[in-house]
Amino acid sequence: MEILDAINYFSAFLTLIYVFVVITFIIGWIRIKPYLKSSKQPVTMVSIIIAARNEEDKIAKTIDDVLAQSYPKELFEVIIIDDHSTDRTAEIVKSYESIHLIQLNEAKALNSYKKMAIQTAIGQAKGDLIITTDADCRMGAGWLATIVNYYEATGCKMISSPVAYFEEKSFFERAQALEFAYLIGLGASTIGNKNPSTCNGANLAYEKKAFFEVGGFKGIDDLASGDDELLLHKMSAIYGDKIGFLKNKDAVVYTHAKETLGEFIQQRRRWASKSTRYKDKSVIILGVSVWLFNLSIIINALLAIFFPASTLPFLIFQLAAKLLVEFIFLNNMMNFFKRKALLWWLPILNVLHIIYIVYIGIAGNSGKYNWKGRMVK
Repeated sequence: MEILDAINYFSAFLTLIYVFVVITFIIGWIRIKPYLKSSKQPVTMVSIIIAARNEEDKIAKTIDDVLAQSYPKELFEVIIIDDHSTDRTAEIVKSYESIHLIQLNEAKALNSYKKMAIQTAIGQAKGDLIITTDADCRMGAGWLATIVNYYEATGCKMISSPVAYFEEKSFFERAQALEFAYLIGLGASTIGNKNPSTCNGANLAYEKKAFFEVGGFKGIDDLASGDDELLLHKMSAIYGDKIGFLKNKDAVVYTHAKETLGEFIQQRRRWASKSTRYKDKSVIILGVSVWLFNLSIIINALLAIFFPASTLPFLIFQLAAKLLVEFIFLNNMMNFFKRKALLWWLPILNVLHIIYIVYIGIAGNSGKYNWKGRMVK
């Protein structure tokens, strides 16, 4: 029983740490004030960069949205890099006369095609501000103007902007939308707390000059993922508080959740694989603490089957604390995205999320995974 008591008390300790961590997320999100766009006319030349591989079914809509921006046409260019597509992606891009298409044609196989694509495009970009998005994303007409307005007003070297799922067709996709909002909020809150940890390359802006000053992707170019988060860490190490999160609905980029569990797992494994390169000890401690907390819930759930009297109260405490603080945090997030109806799924997602976190924490840091038809590591 002494061992059980030790496990219970350690679980309670991990729970208190997790509650504290999520409270810091809530505080960080609140610290970021909603940005009100001014009427000032823009002067910044922008290069919008899109890396695409086998996106024939979605890329035309993305291009149409980008070209429909309420931003002076002479002040932005669109560069699309075709990453060895085997479908009609390049053909569709070529049908747009105003799009600059680059087709990768390196001699040897790489592990990081996307970073190669982005770095190649930046090398040819005319803009002072680089904005990356994905070939399956949608955005409103005010997206570009809002980002540039924020950039010119704040002087930030890197700007992370919101990304959200939309057009969900199933419970599985709605659950992903809620979980994804948590991830976007987490990244925003760490920026709000002046300790940036995560962002999303589907809606990321940074100065071209700053990109070269931090060495671009040098040192992280052997990893398939990390064109967003690991670059964020490099930027943060040099520019400190010149990293911003743009809290404005007009700046939101929309994309789709994964239709199948297999696609979802492969995507999350890719995202998790970046953690092997984290250098900030506080970010590493945060990730390990969250993983251990979720693992402790699984252990307590198993122990409660055999020792309900001594373990069940601690398990209930953990689950209740997790649900409460995550509800408060996500309530803020879903209020911003105008998707509060998704919060009804939180109790179910809360339990499934525990298993998912523990699994991804292991799988994401071991072995290879499939990314757009290629095995990478």
